Amino acid sequence: MAIKFQYNQTYLQRLKKQLQVRIRALPTLKNKEAALRSEVKKAKEVAEEFDQKLEKQLKDYQHAIALWDEFDNELVAIKDVDLSVKKIAGVKTPVLDDIHFDIKEYSMFNNPNWYLDGIQIIKKLAHTAIEREVFFQKMQLLDYARKKTTQKVNLYEKVQIPGFEEAILKIKRYLEDEENLSKAAQKIVKNRLQEMEEGV
Repeated sequence: MAIKFQYNQTYLQRLKKQLQVRIRALPTLKNKEAALRSEVKKAKEVAEEFDQKLEKQLKDYQHAIALWDEFDNELVAIKDVDLSVKKIAGVKTPVLDDIHFDIKEYSMFNNPNWYLDGIQIIKKLAHTAIEREVFFQKMQLLDYARKKTTQKVNLYEKVQIPGFEEAILKIKRYLEDEENLSKAAQKIVKNRLQEMEEGV
């Protein structure tokens, strides 16, 4: 990325300010990137734990699979999911607060007595599945923010800071050359004036 500039003192000062802003921001960005990398790793581990937990719960209830054919699937429904927001390294991430279930009335006399346990099992499985999904969302948000931060760190480190430094150096050299030429021209004029005065 080429830095646009003009060969004058104003642009030199402007580029120096922009360079300092990036140099000061770089350590903060690197710390944010490291924090996000760590949080992504943690969220991924927790999401994987929820995967295993859900798989285990499903295996635990596998023995009663024949009974589930009798179960009324419309008996339990998720009415609402309460989420809150927690900022991690400046990134808003979801946090599961509560799950509200809607349980339809049913006759305890006309249905098997294990229905009450079945309702609790479904609530438990749904809770684990929703919690897992929230953690996957959290992981994706953090990973996206980490990628963006890494891009910004690379942009500052590898493109903008070297670009500003090079532009500043070019302007300084130009201004120095211009000053040297001006001094040389003044010296030539002074010498000619002296020669003219001596010749008169």
